[in-house]
Amino acid sequence: MAVSSFNAGELGKKSAYVDTYMPSLLHAIPRDLTRNEAGVDATHMLGEDLWNGYEFSWINTDGKPLVSGLRIRISAQSQALVESKSMKLYLMSFANTRFESRAEVMRTIDQDLSVAFRAPVMVELLDLTQMESVQASMPGRCLDHRDLRFNAYERTPELLVASASDVLVRESLHTHLFRSLCPVTGQPDWASIAINYAGQAIDEDGLLRYLVSYRNHPGFHETTIETIFSDLMATYELNSLSIYGRFQRRGGLDINPFRSTDETDAPTYRMSRQ
Repeated sequence: MAVSSFNAGELGKKSAYVDTYMPSLLHAIPRDLTRNEAGVDATHMLGEDLWNGYEFSWINTDGKPLVSGLRIRISAQSQALVESKSMKLYLMSFANTRFESRAEVMRTIDQDLSVAFRAPVMVELLDLTQMESVQASMPGRCLDHRDLRFNAYERTPELLVASASDVLVRESLHTHLFRSLCPVTGQPDWASIAINYAGQAIDEDGLLRYLVSYRNHPGFHETTIETIFSDLMATYELNSLSIYGRFQRRGGLDINPFRSTDETDAPTYRMSRQ
C-alpha cells in the first residue's frame, strides 16, 4: 500500500544510523500533497501535532552523555510535515555530538525543525522526572465495550449515521481499538482516539464501526486524524469538534495529531500504551 505521489525519503528503506549531528537527514513532505491525496480541506482546521521523543541523548563539553525527554509542537497550519523515520535518524545523530549547553541543543533543534516544517515550532527538553507523572485516562465515555458486529476494515464514512434523537449534546467519547497502516511500509499504527463535540448527537455504534474501518487504511497519522475530522463535520451538524489521536511510539517517537474547530493546543497527557 504505497503512496506514489511523493518521495517518502528513508521510510521503508534500510538506513545507516548516523550518530554525529546531521540536519540533512530530515525529510519534509508538503502537507498539501497528503491532504489532496485524502481529499481533506484543512483551511479552517485548528490544532497541532505533538511529538514526544523518549530516546534522545547528546554529549556535553566534558564528554559526559546526557539524556532528556523531548516534546515538539507543530502547528496544523505548517506548510510541511516531516517523515517520522527521518526525524528518528535526525535525533539519533545528536548521540555522539558535543554541545555546550541544553540551550544550545534546543536552539539547534528549533532552527532545524522550523526549516523542515516550514513554520515556527516549539521545542522542550524534559527532565525524566517530568515524564513520569503525565499518564492519564482518555476523557469521556469509552466505546469499546459495545457489543457489535464488524465487517468493514477499509475507511467507510457511510457507517456514520445520524442519531435517532434530535437533542443537542456535548460529550466526550474515545476508543482504544484504532489501527491504521503506514502508507509506505504497510506497518500497523496503533492509537487511542478521543472525540469531543457539541451539536447533533453522533450515533455511537456507527462511530465505532467507522473508526474500526480504518484498520487496513493507509495514511500518515496527521492526515488520518484530519480525514476523521472532515468526515464527522461533513456528516453531522456540529457546533464544535476536537479529535485527538494518541499513537503508540515507533523508534522512540510518538506523534499525536490534534485537530479542532476552536482549540489550538493539544493536551499533553500520555496513555499507558505509550
